[in-house]
Amino acid sequence: MRMTISRSYSKFKYWANLLLIHLFLSTICSIPVAAEEQNDVVFSPKLQKAYFEIQKLRLPAALELINDERATKPDNPFIAYLESYAELHYLLIAEDRNRYKIFVQAQDRRLDHVGNLSEKSPYKRLFQADIRLHSAFAKLKFGNEVSGSWEIIKAYRLLEDNRKKFPAFTPTLKSLGLLHVLIGSVPENYTWITKILGLKGNIAQGIRELREVVKEEPFFRQEAELIDLLLHAYTLQLSPEQQARIRQWPKEQPDNLLLHFFATTVLMKENKSEDAAYFLAEAPVGKEYMPFPFLDYLRGEIALQEGNYDASVNFYSRFLKQYRGFNYIKDSYFKMFMCRWLAGRDQEAVSFVQKVTQTGSTIVEADQFAERVAKEFIAGHISSRQKILYKARYATDGGLVQKAMELMQTVSEKNFVTTYEKAEFNYRTARILQKSGRINECTPFYERSLALGQSDPGSAGFAASSALQIGYVYQKKADNQKAIVFFKKAMSFKKHEYKNSIDNKARAALTELAQ
Repeated sequence: MRMTISRSYSKFKYWANLLLIHLFLSTICSIPVAAEEQNDVVFSPKLQKAYFEIQKLRLPAALELINDERATKPDNPFIAYLESYAELHYLLIAEDRNRYKIFVQAQDRRLDHVGNLSEKSPYKRLFQADIRLHSAFAKLKFGNEVSGSWEIIKAYRLLEDNRKKFPAFTPTLKSLGLLHVLIGSVPENYTWITKILGLKGNIAQGIRELREVVKEEPFFRQEAELIDLLLHAYTLQLSPEQQARIRQWPKEQPDNLLLHFFATTVLMKENKSEDAAYFLAEAPVGKEYMPFPFLDYLRGEIALQEGNYDASVNFYSRFLKQYRGFNYIKDSYFKMFMCRWLAGRDQEAVSFVQKVTQTGSTIVEADQFAERVAKEFIAGHISSRQKILYKARYATDGGLVQKAMELMQTVSEKNFVTTYEKAEFNYRTARILQKSGRINECTPFYERSLALGQSDPGSAGFAASSALQIGYVYQKKADNQKAIVFFKKAMSFKKHEYKNSIDNKARAALTELAQ
């Protein structure tokens, strides 16, 4: 049973790895609450400032403020909460295993501290739940799935109880709304577990709750709106208004490193790397911010997409020298291999591809893909014919559609030999046409890739991705019945490196279609 729970909740790592939603959970500053309800919670000016410094990733300054406050009011439960909140930011970005062990040991003490609050305070269960969620996301990030899953269950029950005891206390919905979305995205064949455990929720419900916070709580409006936006960016689809908003926020807060990071990653995901590069270049730097070597990884990605291979290698190399974590190491060495291989420097490429199999982990999808392809290359199963496909892929990922189209126009399916190559050729062609707005022309190529992938287990990733995109095409045409068929088809493929993300998106789309 424990391992089944772990598998059913393994998708929560997806959210933790992207550093996205939970970093903006639980803003508990300046809410007008009666003194007798607050009990011993004191939202002092220093702690309020510390909270906002954490949100900007100015962690050294935040911790200094927290320590100053501790010297005069050591029993304030808000201190324990902010310590947990700050440490989560650090761990999700730095992936520091030693600090993780210290964090886990300290969480029980923080829970005890918050547990001293009065039962009349709506903050007691909210603080307890959010500290448990901090633990959950950290544990899932570091591979402790079973324990992390139980933390989520405990947090959910605390939040549901808080909602019943204090129905007018809208801040509860920030965390509860997020959990309702996550619970609603659990694969259908595991929903029986959530029912047994008493976990209820769906994506639409969670979005409604977040938007209630936006409507009812002016102070929390930006936080709830950002969570809503990120859910759409990584599970649903961004509206034009939401895309405009993600560009505007960093300009409104130029000293907020986290907002610049979010804008960069969301725009890169939306295949707008030229726009993302602007926010990456404008990201604030300085000793007042925590180290963030992952920004160099992102610079390497953009340079690779543009075909600036030497610059890309330099950025990836700088990332690896500064980084002490365990994700994206294989992927970085793989991308450095790609930079040399695509530039025709095959001998130099070999040294990088060997490092892919010798270092890092295979937790995130990018590292899983890097490991698989590196082994295939070493085994002689990757042909130079695929160089054109990789060049087109990276150009498409960066939004350089015209460049990608020119590359693909130099070949046809007949230029490729294996089923995998043929499936990828058709998928890449379809994506380029789709990105160019040629919706009717892209569908036959997706269908061809889907058919090829169904006959070849090694091409299942292209088949699942093609089915998902066909579903989006029909959804855009308001042909919901066909869309439903293809979203379900996308989820039917059992083993491929993109299964978690594709299943998340297909499940969300089906929810939107009331399935």
